[in-house]
Amino acid sequence: MEPLSARIPSDLYLWLAQLQVEGATTNSDKLRVLLGQLKRQHDGELDYVAAHAWARDLMRRLRESLVRTEGRTGKQSEVVNLLLDHLTSTLALVVSQAPASEGDATKFEEALVRRAFALCETLLRQGTTPSAAAYDPTVVRRLMAPTIELVMNLQTSKGS
Repeated sequence: MEPLSARIPSDLYLWLAQLQVEGATTNSDKLRVLLGQLKRQHDGELDYVAAHAWARDLMRRLRESLVRTEGRTGKQSEVVNLLLDHLTSTLALVVSQAPASEGDATKFEEALVRRAFALCETLLRQGTTPSAAAYDPTVVRRLMAPTIELVMNLQTSKGS
């Protein structure tokens, strides 16, 4: 271990002191964890699991805010939760990749397209009933019309 001394503005110090960092309690611990994460990101050493944890951490504030809202109102959105899960997994997939060959790029493309279609299926599943499990029960049905139109056009052109 090497000692590090730095002067930082008061607002950054207060922010660091209040920051919740998993596995770190002191400011020194937090700096070690954060610098380690930054180095792994910079070096491209995030595997999918580490990238997934990082993406979840990025969305922590939003998720906590939604939980507080649910606690106050009793309402939750399955649609938002499913979308956040897909976004977390997609970001982890992208961040953890560095294709070294055309074959690797092809595998990455396959995984990314599979993830995108899984997201589409999730939203379409929510649209199978008049009311989605969402803060706005009509949001999925209202916004899925252009996608359904594209699918119908695909069916028509495929049959021709």
